Amino acid sequence: MTPNNALDPMPSRIAVFRALQLGDMLCSVPALRALRAAAPDARITLIGLPGAADFAARFQQYVDELLVFPGAPGFPEQPARTDLWPTFVEAARTYRFDLAIQMHGSGELSNGIVRQLGAARCAGFRPEHADDGSDGKWFLPWQPRESEILRNLNLMRYLGAPATDATLELPIDAGEHAAWRRLATRYGLPPQQFVCIHAGARMPSRRWPLERFASLARRIAQAGWRIVLTGALIERTLAQRLLSPLRDGGSDAVDLTGQTSLGTLAALLSHARLLICNDTGVSHVAAAVGTPSVVVACGSDTARWAPLDGARHRVLAHDIACRPCAHIECSIGHPCALAIGVDDVFTHVHRALAEAPSKFASHAL
Repeated sequence: MTPNNALDPMPSRIAVFRALQLGDMLCSVPALRALRAAAPDARITLIGLPGAADFAARFQQYVDELLVFPGAPGFPEQPARTDLWPTFVEAARTYRFDLAIQMHGSGELSNGIVRQLGAARCAGFRPEHADDGSDGKWFLPWQPRESEILRNLNLMRYLGAPATDATLELPIDAGEHAAWRRLATRYGLPPQQFVCIHAGARMPSRRWPLERFASLARRIAQAGWRIVLTGALIERTLAQRLLSPLRDGGSDAVDLTGQTSLGTLAALLSHARLLICNDTGVSHVAAAVGTPSVVVACGSDTARWAPLDGARHRVLAHDIACRPCAHIECSIGHPCALAIGVDDVFTHVHRALAEAPSKFASHAL
């Protein structure tokens, strides 16, 4: 990989296009950190989803502002507001970006968007064999089986930014720590004495069967661990279905779905002994705060999205021809999920709980 220094001359205005959900955004933090270190005086504008406002505010040491992307045909993260497109492009061009970096997929769709921002230089990823219209000077070929964290760091190095630290991070402010302490006092949650279970995921095709989560949770509770259920408010029904059999079995499980902001969830996880979840954004939160996890990956691309530390974060996945899956609902009986049994997951949970808690370690390249 021969570097092409897109940072010479040093840009004063940089756009980073990454219109993805929270967990995907967290995987870009090491690259954003490297970009800021290489261009400390540049004004960096994140172009992302409306929900990235919290991300931009939380990582203001790396990102100066958010420009909301209105969506476009072919981008599944949000409905395309084509009526807002002319206003968006006009607003983007008023920034007079010196450099626009595409960090949203292979570039097959996103490079066309980045080119419309009017930047003096464009960079990012391009399809390995397809012509997306980019001149290739500052574009890396997209490698489908590459870790998302390492991919973006490789791009930074290619563009001339020294990038060696792959550690995730997630700042937690004093108010969020205080909110965690209130929850801990209210529900009696001593640090390292409880296990968090996050049974939800944005797409049903990414969810391990709820009855298997319930069976697993009962076994963990019977082993003497307190169970804490986490999730967004829209996942409250899932949590209630999981909570009922637990309490019927005598467990004093705690349901915190819908009761935590992102920062409070991060503080909660930082004091948990273990997180058990589907392959969704919360797994990256756990990695960012250094909490061990057991991840049941149904349909997702584990090579791309699995945490880098395979010892601390155990990922269970069943290889199948239709993986990775882009469907919201599985139409063939969900074989990738059903192939992973409760005994399989409990074995990894038991091993993780038997190990001494370890401090968060950096990943230097």
